[in-house]
Amino acid sequence: MGGATDVNRWTILAVLFAARTAMAFQFQSLAALSPFVIDAHGLGLADIGLLIGLYLAPGALVAMPGSALSARLGDKRVVTAGLLMMTLGAAMTLLPSEGWLTASRLVAGAGGVLLNIVMTKMLIDWFQGREVATAMAIFINSWPVGIALASATLPVFAEAGGLTAAWWATLAATGGALILFQLYKPAPAATAAVIERRSLPWARLTCAGLVWALYNAALAVVFSFGALLLVGRGLTPEGAGGIVSLYMLVFAIFAPLGGVLADRIGRPDGIAAISSIAFLVCLPAIALSPWQAAVVILIALAPLSAISAGPIMTLPGTILAPQARAFGMGVFFTIYYVVMMVAPRIAGGIAERAGDPAAAFHVGAVFAALAILSLALFRRGASKPGTA
Repeated sequence: MGGATDVNRWTILAVLFAARTAMAFQFQSLAALSPFVIDAHGLGLADIGLLIGLYLAPGALVAMPGSALSARLGDKRVVTAGLLMMTLGAAMTLLPSEGWLTASRLVAGAGGVLLNIVMTKMLIDWFQGREVATAMAIFINSWPVGIALASATLPVFAEAGGLTAAWWATLAATGGALILFQLYKPAPAATAAVIERRSLPWARLTCAGLVWALYNAALAVVFSFGALLLVGRGLTPEGAGGIVSLYMLVFAIFAPLGGVLADRIGRPDGIAAISSIAFLVCLPAIALSPWQAAVVILIALAPLSAISAGPIMTLPGTILAPQARAFGMGVFFTIYYVVMMVAPRIAGGIAERAGDPAAAFHVGAVFAALAILSLALFRRGASKPGTA
């Protein structure tokens, strides 16, 4: 196709990237501002943990209805509604009450779910068959970018102007994303047809959702328990936090590379397996090593764990017809949200019973093994007659 179309689709990617960056920024705002929120509302660490988790809690309930709405009302309308909900949630934080803070996380999180599902479908519409893995890897990178921006800037706003100033910055981020998103144009071949659910490739779609969910569950072990493990092995809290931050930085740098590789070799499912294999090998090694060796293995794991993100996210697009993408992505993300509600709790519970964060890393290896199995079943389905 012509150069103008090429420019348009990369411009569209930039718009989608900015909107999802605002979502990540808002998600991380509570964690970044937790010392100030504790002082302002008299909350404990358990309360902070609950509020952080509430942002993702609506996912299991909203994902399927949201995808169905986008098929009937149009993608842009549903994402705009999601951004409005995020902006409303940001405005609620300005009200001086713990109850409003709780409500803000639920309202904004429900809006964020709509973004996550529908914008992924939008990206597939624009890039299917043309560098889709590269585009998806760049798109996914908006999450660590938004988290890093919130972590770096919001405490500065709070120090300079109090907690309210930081909440205003979050409101500006979501409101700005809402305005910018109005530049979005539907892909030329995008459809919003009513979906015949029975025609979906349910088995392979379930496998694809499990690959993404279990990959993220293994990744969450690193972010959730990495610092605790390193501190338990003798590293200072500051040093342990720095190592985990370095892991995140390397992850963000290498994530687009996996998309480029998948597009070049034409085998996204092959690249999709690399990270889970790396988790399966490295997580137990980290659990069994002194902190010096654990740090080396952790940093070596970072690029390997990053390169599968984009290719995994392209798996649904390889089996879903254009008219089935909206509802199909709703199924895909429902599986993700359900697993991510349960998996970190399982890892944490086993680690607590064992009295050692290292136990969570062994659980993470089990998640990785199940991700590899799910990917194998996904690929096996491709060879069966009548499968997409």
